Amino acid sequence: MTQTRRKLLENFDEEVREKLRLQDASSKAVLDRFEQLLMRLTRYELKDRAEFLTESSFRLSACPFDGEIPLGLYELPRRSGDAHTYRLNHPLAEAIIAHGKSRELSSAEIRFNYDAYDGRISVLKPLRGKSGYLSLSQLTIESLDQAEDHLIFSAITDSGEPLEEEIARRLFSLPAEVGQSLLAAHPSELESITQRRQTEIQRTISARNARFFEAETDKLDGWADDLKVGLEREIKEIDRQIREARRASTAALTLEEKLACQKQVKALESQRNGKRRSLFDAQDQIDKQRDELITMIEGKLVQQTASDQLFTARWELI
Repeated sequence: MTQTRRKLLENFDEEVREKLRLQDASSKAVLDRFEQLLMRLTRYELKDRAEFLTESSFRLSACPFDGEIPLGLYELPRRSGDAHTYRLNHPLAEAIIAHGKSRELSSAEIRFNYDAYDGRISVLKPLRGKSGYLSLSQLTIESLDQAEDHLIFSAITDSGEPLEEEIARRLFSLPAEVGQSLLAAHPSELESITQRRQTEIQRTISARNARFFEAETDKLDGWADDLKVGLEREIKEIDRQIREARRASTAALTLEEKLACQKQVKALESQRNGKRRSLFDAQDQIDKQRDELITMIEGKLVQQTASDQLFTARWELI
C-alpha cells in the first residue's frame, strides 16, 4: 500500500489527485482545495508566531491580531481532544483572511519552480522555460439582493499567447520566489482577457437569474392552476346537486316537498354563484401577484458591478 501510494503521488497530476482525494503519507487528513489554500495563507501570515506540525495542524504561540483568539494547538479537522478546530469561520482564520485581503500588492516578478513541486501538473509542463505577464482581479456583482465575488486570473506569454484561467491559477500551486519588478506598463491583452471573463460571468449570472424568475413564475402558475381546478371541481359538484334537487322537486308528490326542494335549489345556486365570484377574484389575485413578481424582479435585476485589480506581475516558469 505504501509503494502504491507513493507511485500514485509521483505520477498522477494534481487535478487527478484532488479528484481521487489522495493524501501524502505524512498527512493524516485529506484537505480539500479551500482548506489547502487556508493553510497556505495561515502559514504565510503567522510566520514565526506558530509552529506548523503537519500540513493540517499547527501550534500558535503568539497571536498578532486583536480579539479573543486562544493560543495552543489547531487542527483541520480536529483529531485530538485538546486541539482547537481550525476552519474558515474561526476567529483566527477570519482575522488572517481579512489581513491578507487588506495588503497592498505592488508589482513583482514571480519565478515558479516546477521541479521543486512534489507531484505533477501536466498542463504546466509545456510552459517550462517560458515567461510572461499575469494579473488577478476581483469582480463583485450584486444582483437579486445578493452579492458574490469572483477572482479572475489573466495571463499571457511573452509571445502573446493567452493562458487558460485554470492554467494561470495552477501556477500558484508551485513553489516560487518573488522579486521586485518595475513594470512600466503591462500588456493591454491582460485587460482584454479580464474584460471578456467579466462579461462571461455577468452572462452566466443573468442566465441563472432568468432560471430563478422562470421557477418563481412556474410556482405561481402551479398555485393558480391548483386553485382554479379546485374551485371548478366544487362548482361542478354543486351543479350536480342542483340537478338532483330539481329532479327531486319534479318527482315530489306534495306541495311541501316541492317547496323544500326549490329552497334547496335556491341555496345551491347561491352557493354556486359565490364559488364563481371566488374563481374570478382568485384570477384577479393571481394577475396581481404576477405583476408584483415582475415588478420586484425587474427592480432587482440590474447588476451592480465593481472590479478591483489585486496585482499585476511578471511570471517565469523554470
